[in-house]
Parts: sequence; C-alpha cells; structure tokens
Amino acid sequence: MGPTLILYAVPFFLFTVLLESYIVYKMHRDYVEAKDSMTSIGLGLGNLGIGFVTKAITFGASFYVYNNWKLFDLGQTWPVWVLAFFGEDLTYYWVHRISHEIRFYWASHMVHHSSPKYNLAAALRQTWTGNLSGGFVFWLWLPLIGVHPFIVMFFQQTSLLYQYWIHTELINKMPRWFEYILNTPSHHRVHHGTDLDYLDTNYAGVLIIWDRIFGSFVTENQRPSYGLTKQIESYNPAKIAFYEWVQIVKDVANAKSMKAVFGYIFGPPGWSDDGSRLTVTQMRAQQKK
Repeated sequence: MGPTLILYAVPFFLFTVLLESYIVYKMHRDYVEAKDSMTSIGLGLGNLGIGFVTKAITFGASFYVYNNWKLFDLGQTWPVWVLAFFGEDLTYYWVHRISHEIRFYWASHMVHHSSPKYNLAAALRQTWTGNLSGGFVFWLWLPLIGVHPFIVMFFQQTSLLYQYWIHTELINKMPRWFEYILNTPSHHRVHHGTDLDYLDTNYAGVLIIWDRIFGSFVTENQRPSYGLTKQIESYNPAKIAFYEWVQIVKDVANAKSMKAVFGYIFGPPGWSDDGSRLTVTQMRAQQKK
C-alpha cells in the first residue's frame, strides 16, 4: 500500500491549495503567502520522496511483528477494523503528544509547525525524518495483538487525509456535535497557535475526544498566532527539515555534563542547562508570578 492513498490525493491537494489561495486573495486576507506556501509544498514533496525509502522500514517492521510475534489471529472482520480505527487514532494522539514533550521527537515534528501561516499548504509541511527517528515503533502494538499491517496502514493514511482539510482559516466552526467529537479547523488552529494558552494542546488526529479525556483540550477563544515560539527565518525546505537536529547537535557539543546531554536530547523542547531558554511549563509558571 505504501504512500498510495496520499499519492492519489496529490492533485486534489494542489488544486485546493490554489483554490484557497484565490479565495483568500479575493477576500484581501493575510492567510496565505506565496513563498511560505512553496516551502510547504517542497517539504511535502520531500516527505513523499523520502517515504519511498523509509516506508520500507516501517512496513517491514509491522509485517515482521505480525508474522512472527502476533498474539492473536484476529482476521479482518468489521469489529477488527473498528478496533484498528480507535487504536490507531489513540496511538496517534499519544505519539503526537510525545512529539511535543520530548525534544528528540519534536526535532522531526516541529517542521509541521514551522509555518507562520495557517492554510491548506501548511498541511503539506511534513517531516523528512519522522520514520528515521523511530516513531513508527509506537504503532507496532497493533500488529502485535493481531491487526493486519495493511489495516493499520490504511487508517494511518486516512488519518492524514482527514487532517488536511482542518488546516484552514476559512472555516470558522462546525456544528456543535461535530466540534465535540471530531477534530476541526477551530480545534487544530489552537494546536498550531504560539499563544501561551494554546501551546501543547489539541493533539487529536481524527477524534478530539482523546484531548477531552486526557486533559489537553482547549477551546479557540481568539485567532491564534502561528509558527514556532522562535521562528526559523528561512524558506529553504532542507534547512527547516533538519534545523532542530542541528540545534540538538550544537547543544550536545557544548553540554557540560551527561545530565545536560540527556536533557538536550530527551528533555522537553526549550529545556536548557543554564536556564537561558524556557519550556512551555516554565513559561506558564513565569506568567503566574
């Protein structure tokens, strides 16, 4: 299966990016900036290209676990598909949350947050190193319990496809029942916000109920500011793709102890040995003083 569903969707992505840009232009809004959108598209195409290689690793691992270690033979009946949908979406929530809480995983994920604009093009701004950093391991519990890897891959891809349309400022709110259960543009705008109240919230893929259950849900009360707390001043896709990895190497090289080395790699983003930078938790603590 590989990236097949995503590849089929590429013409739709490009058409709707252009359509949204045209609508925004006619509305005289600042939601789209041409160079920024081209950077996002470049990162998306790079993700697809690298995916042809890295997907072999993830698929191989999934099939190896399923063929050699699966605990049950669940088959492919509809209850298994339902289990896989909820299991994949819950896994996505926690992997997404971990990617904001541990710098090693943030180094890949921050690419998606690097645009100061919030639009359909920004949805295409994807990591080049996510699979190489081993994030796929978190999904292996599904083939381990007997869910066929093709089913897992199907829901991983449909989750990404679902999340495309929520990257827009042109849709305000969906119906109340929809907003309560599913991820929406409003919920995901909050997730991309750099406002202190919005940072590290609304991690949902498809179902926003996980954020409500695990205490990470925040309602959109004002239009967010987007991007990173410290912006990368570049339109170069390669620089953005590897930016945080380079910063980690620099921090580790200058670390004065093994504790500091561990903190710079596995601590939360913003952690520093000398307090020169702040984590989200530290910023919120300062705000309360």
